Amino acid sequence: MKLTVRFFARYREALGVDSLSVEGDFATVDDVRLLLAQREGAEVLSEQNLMCARNEDLCQLDEPLVDGDEVAFFPTVTGG
Repeated sequence: MKLTVRFFARYREALGVDSLSVEGDFATVDDVRLLLAQREGAEVLSEQNLMCARNEDLCQLDEPLVDGDEVAFFPTVTGG
């Protein structure tokens, strides 16, 4: 399975890239997150409150994936 993964806000800054392509046997969005969180500088993807999307629709980490999907990770937005 080949996926496009996009990063936004401080996740993009921490990883130093806007997006990347990954290949592997991913069942869920969380499988992608767990793989990427092991990379140096990608510890931000281990945060408890991160948000994610599949094909531009907000989703949960247990969202199933199919070949060609786009996954996005971004921090929660807070205001004050």
